[in-house]
Amino acid sequence: MLKHLYIKNFALINELDIDFLPGFSVITGETGAGKSIMLGAINYLLGQRADIKSILPGADKCTIEATFGIEGYDLKALFEEFDTDFDGKECIIRREFTTSGKSRAFVNDSPANLTFLKELGYQLIDIHSQHQNLLIAKEDFQLHILDIMAQNNEQLEEYRTCFTEYKQAEQELKNAKEILDKSKAEEDYLRFQLEQLEELNPKAGEDEELEEEQNELSHAEEIKSILYKADSQFSNDSNSGGVIEMLRHINQDIQSLSRIYPNVENYVERIESTLIELKDISDELNNLAEKVEYNPARLEEINNRLDQLYTLEKKHDAKSAAELKAFMMEVRQKLDVISNGEERIEELEKAVQQKFANATAKAEQLSKKRVAAAKEVEASIGKMLSQLDIPNNRFEVNIEKRKQLTENGVDQVTFYFSANKNAAARAISEVASGGEIARLMLALKAITSKRENLPTIIFDEIDTGVSGKVASSMANLMKEMTANNKHQVIAITHLPQIASCGTTHYRVYKEDTEEQTFSHIRKLTQEERVTEIAHMLSGNEVSEAAVLNAKQLLRQ
Repeated sequence: MLKHLYIKNFALINELDIDFLPGFSVITGETGAGKSIMLGAINYLLGQRADIKSILPGADKCTIEATFGIEGYDLKALFEEFDTDFDGKECIIRREFTTSGKSRAFVNDSPANLTFLKELGYQLIDIHSQHQNLLIAKEDFQLHILDIMAQNNEQLEEYRTCFTEYKQAEQELKNAKEILDKSKAEEDYLRFQLEQLEELNPKAGEDEELEEEQNELSHAEEIKSILYKADSQFSNDSNSGGVIEMLRHINQDIQSLSRIYPNVENYVERIESTLIELKDISDELNNLAEKVEYNPARLEEINNRLDQLYTLEKKHDAKSAAELKAFMMEVRQKLDVISNGEERIEELEKAVQQKFANATAKAEQLSKKRVAAAKEVEASIGKMLSQLDIPNNRFEVNIEKRKQLTENGVDQVTFYFSANKNAAARAISEVASGGEIARLMLALKAITSKRENLPTIIFDEIDTGVSGKVASSMANLMKEMTANNKHQVIAITHLPQIASCGTTHYRVYKEDTEEQTFSHIRKLTQEERVTEIAHMLSGNEVSEAAVLNAKQLLRQ
């Protein structure tokens, strides 16, 4: 529950530092004093995106910090999920943002993102403002109330898993049918393409090999001539002699010289090695020249094959024979899909039917629990509305089956209400007045708070449209919500009947300085409470009768 709130440089608040106590607390103050500003600050702690316009004019930085008691609220798993320190007793949430647009959030001094703040805030505090009374007429809200009372969290999660699997299978089937229909429409063309490709039967890398052979055959005479010429210059036995013959004579001369000049002996061996290497080169060049031949028939065959490859490569936007072969395999796979498509469709249809059956079974489990919970809701709300001065009320929970599954199951829930004797109950949105809606919403919050492990509930003027005895009854009900010490209820109110019921009373007020106006809050003493409630009863001029009335309300 909320234990401490600190706000600095936010809107009209220059600095606020206040402790909150367990039980039922009330906050009062004139309209515009800053109550909504304080709630706005708390909303930033719950993950609302920062707005630099909220920073106090003249300040560079705004800080909002709250301490919550969390003992006994099963939050350890959430802290572990977001890798944040958890001591099991307290949690400190802090937001900081500057005029430059920089925003930071911390949970127990560890940096936190807005997702964590929202998840944590959802389990720490519920702020119910006036406009949320309109939610009571919405089907999703009514279904949510029923699921809280039925304690359907686990069942709803299981159902949604099955529902998601069913919708995914349904989409997969739809996609498969569309692909099959499209493939069938182009089947003849695909078969024509495959026939051309299989007739050509391209092989990866063959275009490169053919281009190399084409180049050799196209220059066969030139290659043969140069190779023969090189071989001749190595081994020519004419008078002028070839390179090998000349080197052989040189070696003989050096060998003769070595008898009288030993320093050249090692050159003899080196020249002999060179002669052997040159003879090998000459022989290999000769062999190459013998192998090269001009073959017009083979050249024409290669040219024709390359023309066919180039034509299909261009047609199918392929850059090589390897890509052309890959495209051929792709066409073959598409035709296989068409051939096996009907069988695949049957498999997917069976999967859809099975997953639909699973989701339907889970939806039926949800429905049974909702039907049982509806009876409890009707009885509890009817009793509470009688306590809230609607003695002849009728409250009914109508559950109808939808034709199709939705994310929340198959149930369509509508709350019906009548405030008058012998009047037929109708949908809440059609018959309930503002004051009746306020009482209905409070009754719903009261019954759900018993099922939800929620530390703090803040009611922001939920008493709109009521007064007198009804206000007292609403105050008593809010106080009852804190009886088990599991819930802390804070009510922002303009009604003295509600203000007098609070265990703790806070007052929000404005204070003017020479430069600007600031909002403040403080806890009232018992004497100050009398004065505050007297003001609420009689206005600025506090009469003796108002003071006596205020004391009477506090005693009651």
